[in-house]
Amino acid sequence: MLGPATVADLSERELIARIQQRLPPAPPWLLVGIGDDAAIVEPERNRVEVLTVDAIVEGIHFDRAFVPADAIGHRALAVNLSDLAAMGATPRLALLSMALPATLAAADFDAIVTGFTALAAAHRLHVVGGNLTRSPGPLMIDVTVAGTVKRRQGLTRAGAKPGDDLYVSGTIGAAGAGLRLLRDRVSHQSQSSGPTTETDDSRLTQAYLTPEPRVRLGILLARNRAASACVDLSDGLADGVQRLAEASGVGVMLDASALPIEPAARAFFEAHGLDPVEESLSAGDDYELLVAVRPRTRGRLSAAIRHGGTPLTRIGRCTEDRAVTLQRTGAAAATEAALPAGYTHFR
Repeated sequence: MLGPATVADLSERELIARIQQRLPPAPPWLLVGIGDDAAIVEPERNRVEVLTVDAIVEGIHFDRAFVPADAIGHRALAVNLSDLAAMGATPRLALLSMALPATLAAADFDAIVTGFTALAAAHRLHVVGGNLTRSPGPLMIDVTVAGTVKRRQGLTRAGAKPGDDLYVSGTIGAAGAGLRLLRDRVSHQSQSSGPTTETDDSRLTQAYLTPEPRVRLGILLARNRAASACVDLSDGLADGVQRLAEASGVGVMLDASALPIEPAARAFFEAHGLDPVEESLSAGDDYELLVAVRPRTRGRLSAAIRHGGTPLTRIGRCTEDRAVTLQRTGAAAATEAALPAGYTHFR
């Protein structure tokens, strides 16, 4: 009996056709799209382009043992959209490149593409081309995304000054807890044929599997000129703080008690004997924004929050002293310590 079809059973042209079936009609500015050697697009008037690229690799960024195929596609695009959000850019187009193991099921390929194109459609982002090739090893997805922003409205990591307040969008820690939970579930299942006793909180697992990049908030922060600097937190809040501080030439004082840790994540970490603050600072995959704001522009910030669909929490301030520290208030007195490291690929 023949098993399920794999990508090795299909030609490159057939795989491309399966992608095209999931795409909306081409917009007028896309002069030449999928099917030619390259795409031709018409520039958007009075705006500059913002370009970003990210790759996700099986075994490094995701594990197919617990990440469904549609979530792989979603995450491959979400990491790029989060970069555009941090720059205040409106998404426009994407190039999708995939290196596929021959054993990848055709149904999984379809699900990856569906996860990718569904998130693209939600942000009116058009896939204009890409590449497909065979991988002798892991599944790899490489995505290039372009967005646009008015010339003087783009956000960067530089620009924060001493006295600026620091805000973070949404909550932190949920994706990190969700990843731990998913790994624990697979580990328990491999060690026992019985049901797992691990807490199953879909709020945590979905935060990891299908993160929502803060694109609308980033656009409004840029449009309202509400932020002096901005960075996305795909590699964790601690990493984002360090990068913003280095680029802006400032120090940072964070208030541990102000961090908006997702309540379910806090409970998860505490139940496992882990420090919720340390874990939420160092874990990646939150896809939130860290924003520096001048005190005199808080009114503009309020407008961005009101229409951005995401709360912002003040968690600290920028300082002249270049040190980056975390302040904790204990039973005895307030203490200061260096931030933990965020996620890093090479170390």
